[in-house]
Amino acid sequence: MSASSHALAAPTLGEARATTRRVARTFALACRMLPGAVRDDVYMLYLVFRTLDDLVDERRDDAAARVAAVEAWARGEPPAHGAPTPEVAILDRMAARHPLPRWAFADFCAGMRADVAGEAPADEAEVDRYCYRVAGTVGVVMSRVLGARDQARADAAAVTLGQAMQRTNILRDIDEDAAGGRVYVAEGTLRRFGGPAALAPGARDALLRDQIARADALYRLAIPEIAQLRRGRRAIASAAAMYREILRQIEREGYGARAGRAVVPRGRRLVLAARAGALLR
Repeated sequence: MSASSHALAAPTLGEARATTRRVARTFALACRMLPGAVRDDVYMLYLVFRTLDDLVDERRDDAAARVAAVEAWARGEPPAHGAPTPEVAILDRMAARHPLPRWAFADFCAGMRADVAGEAPADEAEVDRYCYRVAGTVGVVMSRVLGARDQARADAAAVTLGQAMQRTNILRDIDEDAAGGRVYVAEGTLRRFGGPAALAPGARDALLRDQIARADALYRLAIPEIAQLRRGRRAIASAAAMYREILRQIEREGYGARAGRAVVPRGRRLVLAARAGALLR
């Protein structure tokens, strides 16, 4: 790892808040409902995940080294070259405040490495594994920060909700990912619906119906278990409702009849957030 990567200053809370609001508008809305005692820590932890994901997506030269530094932290190893990377500096601070599951960060980094390698999922089980690694792990970390009545149940639900949200991301971003040479729909599923041509706008109705049903099934399993959380139930329920609505927006727009992202209007998201939050005070 180069010395220059270690010379980067650790991000401030202001940067973490600004990043969340800029690149994760739905998550940022939900974060406003988090208890003040944990809200800022959630911003900082989200920044770690988001930074690594962006470094990999942008194919930055230091992406592999920054991921490796977090992997070393997850194993309990000291920084390899002196000063910690910005992400490790945040994790050191957060680990002093919360019982962070280091194995979840190791699994997240495995997902990042799959992206660096350009791995494509062969079947739906591999899609589930990928979604666990890059999103279910994030859910587990958040469940540990928020606390739970039954931590094992909460962790399992957090994994399932993370998988549901990541499958939603995959469907929302099909065109954007394809433009970048990435396909996250399982190869076997694509063959079942006619091959790569099934991803094209106007030709993906059946494929999207199948994939939406899979995501909805995960939401149905996860959402009732949000009640296990000791704190932040309203925020997580609101995030789940707003994310799930992306699936409904895809349906309203004709199952990918036109290219581009399905975007839920802000007013609609706010209404859904209020309704979901009211059920889990």
